[in-house]
Amino acid sequence: MIGFIIRYIIIAGVILIIPRYLKGIVVDGFTTALLVALVMGFLNSFVKPFLHIISFPITFMTLGLFSLVINVAIVYLTELYVPGFQVSGFVAPLIFSFLVSFSSTVVGWFTK
Repeated sequence: MIGFIIRYIIIAGVILIIPRYLKGIVVDGFTTALLVALVMGFLNSFVKPFLHIISFPITFMTLGLFSLVINVAIVYLTELYVPGFQVSGFVAPLIFSFLVSFSSTVVGWFTK
């Protein structure tokens, strides 16, 4: 349980730092960043697999590139549910999702 809490606090810190270097993403504060981390974790666990199953033919035809659209859609869904989190464009949420996924993976290596 402690590993879970530490993981989400570190990821929230990363989510708070990313908008300083990436235009198109706005996070109001640390509480908002914590909510973004939790909502994105929930959506990636439950909604994203469903979207991958539904979009399998399109993903197959585009050789997997449609998965990038699904990643951006998850970030936009997070924007709908978390007040104080704003996203604009396509490239900014795509880079944001890559950075959050990468940091989550790295943090997961150390907090098992």
